[in-house]
Amino acid sequence: MARITTKEELRRTIAEPRPATHAKILDALDEQSIDFLKRCPFALVSTASADGTIEVSPKGDEPGFIRIEDPKTLLIPERVGNNLAFGLNNIIATGKIGIIALVPATGETLRISGTAEIHDDAELVASLSSLGKPALLATRVHIKHCYFHCARSIVRAKLWDPKAWPAPGRISFGKIIAPRIGESDAVAAQIDANVEGAYTTRLWQNT
Repeated sequence: MARITTKEELRRTIAEPRPATHAKILDALDEQSIDFLKRCPFALVSTASADGTIEVSPKGDEPGFIRIEDPKTLLIPERVGNNLAFGLNNIIATGKIGIIALVPATGETLRISGTAEIHDDAELVASLSSLGKPALLATRVHIKHCYFHCARSIVRAKLWDPKAWPAPGRISFGKIIAPRIGESDAVAAQIDANVEGAYTTRLWQNT
């Protein structure tokens, strides 16, 4: 199997997009994308480090949690999590950001790319409160490109079809972490119990 290394080789299989496809790429939100973000409870946020490493972070909250400041500017609240902060560090390093926003039961997704910076202004993070809890930080996104991606990947995956879903699964972080820190199965079970608590009683605590 030959490795594809040039754009010309790529385009022998992947046809050039139609002019109308390019026409859907905007430099600011339009009426439909504004409405979409107001209904959006979940997004995947990608960033790039100085050495080119890509990180993709899931962000979820109440519908409309990605606030629209104006058609070219968004605000994303930072909530409690694992404190690794890979994406936030990448924004500090390069300022590059990409977003895929999803709305349940809607096939199309909204793709956004641009630049970003992080803010800790008290009034700003308070304005991004959820359930009475202010955001830890706010990421301000300056839009360069935005467009709707067609629904074919969602349709093929049957993502919003409950009849096609597999049985619910659960990842054991204990099985990953305990062996790497030289601990026992009992510690692995305790790690998993702590994670369960983070999903329930400590959902809004940064611990």
